[in-house]
Amino acid sequence: MVRGMDEHVGHGEQTGHAGHSGGMEHGGHSGHGDHAAQFKDRFWISFGLSVPVVFFSEMFADLLGYMPPEFPGSRWIAPVLGTVIFLYGGRPFLTGGWGELKSRRPGMMLLISMAITVAFVASWITTLEIGGFDLDFWWELALLIVIMLLGHWLEMRALGAASGALDALAALLPDEAEKVTDDGVVAVSLHELQTGDVVLVRSGGRVPADGTVVDGQAEVDESMITGESRPVSRGVGDAVVAGTVATDNALRVEITAVGDDTALAGIQRLVTEAQASSSRAQALADRAAAFLFYFASIAGLITFVVWALLGELDQAVTRTVTVLVIACPHALGLAIPLVIAISTERAAKAGVLVKSRLALERMRTVDVVLFDKTGTLTKGEPAVIGLAPVNGVSEDELLDLAAAVEADSEHPLARAIVRAAKDRVTAGSEAAHGRLVASGFTSLTGRGVQAVVDGNEVAVGGPALLREYDVAEPAELESHVAEWKAQGAAVLQVIKDRQVVGAIALADAIREESRQAVDALHKRGVRVAMITGDAHQVADAVASELGIDEVFAEVLPGDKDAKVSELQARGLKVAMVGDGVNDAPALARAEVGIAIGAGTDVAIESAGVVLAADDPRAVLSVIDLSRASYRKMWQNLVWATGYNIITVPLAAGVLAFAGILVSPAVGAVLMSVSTIVVALNAQLLRRLDLRPDRLSVRT
Repeated sequence: MVRGMDEHVGHGEQTGHAGHSGGMEHGGHSGHGDHAAQFKDRFWISFGLSVPVVFFSEMFADLLGYMPPEFPGSRWIAPVLGTVIFLYGGRPFLTGGWGELKSRRPGMMLLISMAITVAFVASWITTLEIGGFDLDFWWELALLIVIMLLGHWLEMRALGAASGALDALAALLPDEAEKVTDDGVVAVSLHELQTGDVVLVRSGGRVPADGTVVDGQAEVDESMITGESRPVSRGVGDAVVAGTVATDNALRVEITAVGDDTALAGIQRLVTEAQASSSRAQALADRAAAFLFYFASIAGLITFVVWALLGELDQAVTRTVTVLVIACPHALGLAIPLVIAISTERAAKAGVLVKSRLALERMRTVDVVLFDKTGTLTKGEPAVIGLAPVNGVSEDELLDLAAAVEADSEHPLARAIVRAAKDRVTAGSEAAHGRLVASGFTSLTGRGVQAVVDGNEVAVGGPALLREYDVAEPAELESHVAEWKAQGAAVLQVIKDRQVVGAIALADAIREESRQAVDALHKRGVRVAMITGDAHQVADAVASELGIDEVFAEVLPGDKDAKVSELQARGLKVAMVGDGVNDAPALARAEVGIAIGAGTDVAIESAGVVLAADDPRAVLSVIDLSRASYRKMWQNLVWATGYNIITVPLAAGVLAFAGILVSPAVGAVLMSVSTIVVALNAQLLRRLDLRPDRLSVRT
C-alpha cells in the first residue's frame, strides 16, 4: 500500500584494506588465516625443538652457571635441532628476505634472515671448530626464530580478512527462479535466465535479476541494496533490482538484465575496484627494520675493516658476527605485534572487532567521519514521531484505533504503530491497546488498510485513502502534516466511519547515542558528515538535530564512493561508517571502513573495523584505541631501535680502548631485556577504558 512516502535510494558498504606486514603483502582476498596458521604451526614446533637447544647450549649454560649433561652425541643436539629450526622455522623469513632483497625493499624479513643466517653459519663454524672462533649462537638462533614466529603469528591473526565480502553479496540472490512459461511456472537456475523471460516473485521472495514489473503491485524491501529502511511500492512498469524482496504481494517481472549486467554485480565490481585502489602503506616495523638493516650492514662492514686493519682478524670476525646477530632484536619483532594483539583484545571487549591492522593505524589520522544515515545514525526502522488527533479523539484513542487495524499487517509502518501503542501501555498510558480488536481486515492495495473496530469502520492510509473515501483533510491537521512532511516523515490519516479523526507521523528514528557521538567527535577535532539516499529535507532535518557539519543527500548507491573521493580530493582522510550493501564501495574507498555490526553480512565481512553493537559512539573507541596503540608502537620502536643504536657500536668495540666490550653472550642477554621492556610497555594498553558511555564525554 502507498503510505505517503517518498522513494529514496540509499547506499552502501565497505571492504577491508590491503596491508603490508613483515615484507609479505596481502590483498583484499588474500589468506590471512592461512598465513596465521602457518606461523602458528611453525611457532609451536620450533618452540618445542628450541627447549633442548637452549638447555644444551654451552653459552646459555655458562650464563646460568650449570653444566648440561654429557652423553654420546649430546654435543650434536643443539647443532642438529638448531639446523632444523633454521630450515623449518626460519623458512618464511629466509624466503621473505630473499623477496625483499630481489625487490630492493629491505624490511623486517631481510633483517631477520640476515641475523639468523649469520648466527647459523657462525654457530656451525664454532661447532666444527673451524678457525678457533667462540661464536656458539645456537640458543640465540633458536629463540630469535621462535620469538619472530610468535610475533608474526600474533600479527597475522590480528589482521583479519575481507575475503567473504563478495560471497556475501552473491548470497543476496536466490538459488533459483520461478520462470513463467506457456505450460505454467517452472523452477530454473539463475544462469538459465535470459533477458525477456518473465519470472514469478512470490510474497517474501527475492527478485532473481533486474527487471520490470509486468503484473502485480507490492511493497518491495530494497534495504539490502539501497540502505533505505522503508519498503517502496512497485507496480506495473516499475523497475526492480536483483536481491530485493517483495514483502506483501506476488509480482511478475520481465528480466531486463542478468549476470554481470545487474545492479548487484555492479556493486560487486565497485567493491573489487575500490579494494584494488587502496594504498599499501608499509608498517612502522618495516621502516624501522629497513633502517636497522642498512645501519647493521654498514656497522658490520666498518667493524670488520677497522679490526682487520688493527691486525685483529679473530676480533674482526667475532665483532662483526656479534653486530649482525644483535642488529635484529627480539623487541623489534614483537614491538608492533604485541601492541596489535593487546589493542584488538581490548577493542573486542568494547564491542569493536579490528579486522585490518592498517585500518586501526589509519583511524588516528582521520579528519572526517562519514556516517551513512539509515541504520547507523538512525535505527533503520520507522517509529511514530507525532500524533495529531481531531474531532474529539485523544492521542491514545487515535493510536489505539490505528494499532487495532494494523495488527494483522506485516508492513513496517504497521508494526511501528502497533509497537508504539504497546510502548504507551508499558509507559503507563491510558491507551486501550489490547482491548480493541479488529475484524474484517482488508488491504487496499496502494491506498492503505481497513477493518471493523467495535462496530466502526476504521481505515488507515495516505493521501490516496482520502481520495478513496472522498474526504478532505481537516484544516487543523494542515500545519502538523506540512511540518512532518518537511522533515520527510510518512503521514498516515486515520478515518473512522468516513471521518478523519487524526494523523500519525512516522520516520526513521534517530538513535539517542548519535548526538553524543557527534559531539564527542567534534571535541576530538574530527568533522562529521552524513550520506544518504533520502531527500534533502529528510537529511537536513537529521543533520540539524545532530549538529552534523556536512550532508550528502539523494545519493545513488553507485555514487557513494564518489562522495568519499570528493572528500579525499579536499585533502581529508575519511572514515566511512555504514551498515548496508550499498555502502560497500564507499567503505572500500575510505581510509577506514567501519561496519555497524547490526548491518548486513557484507558490511561485517568486508569492513576493516566492525562495531558489534549498533551504538555509533563505538567509533570513538576506534579513534582512541588507534591513537593509544600508535603511541605504544612508537614507544616500543624507539626503545627497540634505540637499543640497537647503542648496543651495536658497543658490540663493534668502539669503547674497546676503555675496556668496554660487549661479548656475544652479553649482547644476547641485552636483547632479552629489551624484549621484556617492550612487552611490559604494551601491557599498559590494558588500562585504556573504551566503554562508549565513558568515551562520549572524553575530550
